[in-house]
Amino acid sequence: MTHSPAPDTSRPAPSAGPDRTKPMDTERLRERALAALLAARERTTLLTDSVDDHELTAQHSPLMSPLVWDLAHIGNQEELWLLRAVAGREAMRPEIDGLYDAFQHPRATRPSLPLLPPAEARSYTAEVRDRALDVLDGAVLRDDRPLLRSGFAFGMIAQHEQQHDETMLITHQLRSGPAVLTAPKPPAPTDAGPSSPEVLVEGGPFTMGTSTEPWALDNECPAHVRDVPAFFIDTTPVTCGAYLRFVEDGGYAQQRWWTPEGWTMVREHELTAPLFWYRDAGQWLRRRFGVTEPVPEREPVLHVSWYEADAYARWAGRRLPSEAEWEKAARHDPASGRSRRYPWGDEDPAPERANLGQRHLRPAPAGAYAAGQSALGVRQLIGDVWEWTASDFLPYPGFSAFPYREYSEVFFGPAHKVLRGGSFAVDPVACRGTFRNWDLPVRRQIFSGFRTARDA
Repeated sequence: MTHSPAPDTSRPAPSAGPDRTKPMDTERLRERALAALLAARERTTLLTDSVDDHELTAQHSPLMSPLVWDLAHIGNQEELWLLRAVAGREAMRPEIDGLYDAFQHPRATRPSLPLLPPAEARSYTAEVRDRALDVLDGAVLRDDRPLLRSGFAFGMIAQHEQQHDETMLITHQLRSGPAVLTAPKPPAPTDAGPSSPEVLVEGGPFTMGTSTEPWALDNECPAHVRDVPAFFIDTTPVTCGAYLRFVEDGGYAQQRWWTPEGWTMVREHELTAPLFWYRDAGQWLRRRFGVTEPVPEREPVLHVSWYEADAYARWAGRRLPSEAEWEKAARHDPASGRSRRYPWGDEDPAPERANLGQRHLRPAPAGAYAAGQSALGVRQLIGDVWEWTASDFLPYPGFSAFPYREYSEVFFGPAHKVLRGGSFAVDPVACRGTFRNWDLPVRRQIFSGFRTARDA
């Protein structure tokens, strides 16, 4: 995701935003918001305390910010929204606002800024958090203030921090040197897996998006009906083993599989395989968080751009699913005709249903998480890898920007492609059946994979 929310306090008050229902009482909302904020900060601390100050301030790739920028940016956004916009307090450090405005400074130029050093960044972010928790403790989560309705502002900030935690995890993947993060392997499938490599999704209408999810972001709203023709979709993401067959069949050397823009990317950068893959002594290896290992053929393929996903699908005689097709396969329940919050139902994610929250530092093998499959038997739609779709990032009918237009509206258009479903690096608070991610089709450093579809 390429944005970071930043309010312009010189503007009028934000619009009313989506018409959300209140799913729980005030105290339960307060507890939920507190838990989300604390979980995000625990992860931020892990990601920033696991390296020394030199590595915190270094730029490990021009595609990413120094980790210390993300750390202070997290604190600055929390101050802007929870202390200033919600509580109406005066700015703590107004002189740093511009330094941590993601729209003012591209990632490649951020190391040259007079950023807060690590100790000062930690102190500032901790002080903001202490004050924000006081605000939460006394906040009236009422319906007449859009930012406080169902605790939205607190949920938005928890999601924002978790999104930057995912960004920082990407930076950890890009850094050189020995591993500093560890995690257990994800579970293997507990059964034989899906009975078929693909399933038929019957044609007809379904409800896409949401108007009731309390912490949904503006681009997920409003709920609306889409009529989708029948199609087939893979029951699991495309694996490394399947993608390896494309590589070894000369997929990166044959222009016929690529869009013109994709082929230009392949030739300019001399691409021959997914990012972090390389061949040594006749074996395909990959680098993963400082560890070199054989490419795991049963895992979903990772670190591929939209162009690579599209080329593989063409080679396989298939295509990428549209965003509407993806969401129908994930949420539609043919028995009831309703759209679920998640593929498995309306219950929040749990470890047996999806690979989320950085519990593991890799995708689970294809076919895992039987308890998380959709009504049609499609697995791993939530977690493991972000899944590229064929769709451009566009607004839904009736879209209304909230809490301000730069949150997602400025990214609408053909330049960005939609990804759905989340990855192992995504926290449950920032992942729903309606959640929409987007990025440039050249992006490979993100935790992206895909599954394919075909017309019925």
